[in-house]
Amino acid sequence: MRDNTCVHDCDRRHFLRTVLSSAVFGVAAQAGIELVAPGRLSAQTNLSPDAALQELLAGNQRFAANQLASIEHDLTILKEQTVDKQEPFAAVLSCADSRVPVELIFDQTIGHIFVTRVAGNIVTPEIIASLEYGVAVLGVKTLVVLGHRSCGAIKAAMKADTVPGQISALYPPLRQSVEQSGGNLDRAIEANTRIQAELLRTSSTVIRDAVKTGALKVEAGVYDLATGKVTLT
Repeated sequence: MRDNTCVHDCDRRHFLRTVLSSAVFGVAAQAGIELVAPGRLSAQTNLSPDAALQELLAGNQRFAANQLASIEHDLTILKEQTVDKQEPFAAVLSCADSRVPVELIFDQTIGHIFVTRVAGNIVTPEIIASLEYGVAVLGVKTLVVLGHRSCGAIKAAMKADTVPGQISALYPPLRQSVEQSGGNLDRAIEANTRIQAELLRTSSTVIRDAVKTGALKVEAGVYDLATGKVTLT
């Protein structure tokens, strides 16, 4: 016999999800935004590089419109399917900033994105090695270098103030973007994503070869903390 309390709670949650989904879809329709629920991506999903990038961007549209679909996935099944292996369709090099939860802003879940994070989303030997593993072993189809507005690492690099410990080790990799910015923080953030993406394309033989053969797409983008939107740069 089922617990009546559980039945009522489950029914209530289903009702609330239906009402909220309808409301958000209505607002999105009025704004001209097309929100398409994703296919049930699994660890074995085969996507082209272009399709993989579009899946990330479509997920970000859902996130920005408060219409997340990844929360509907059965997490128990996902955990079981990914215990012994992972086959993510995308990789992301993100800043370590706590306001940039990568899976959430792309509306993805367990096993879908191979994420590396470091302050300033800079390319280091360790980052390259990790992403090469994602490309060569895991078979990701798209790789996105993701910066974000109001990046503290780039602000610090622009000021170049004396800081404690090893924080200043972040400055040299960010210097080129600072020099290209003309003193504008947003321009520095955008330039940095492009510079780091190009570093990945050129300094990693694994990534370079995958791009050349059409097996991988490398892009750069910036996440807007206020709107929740990711824009390719």
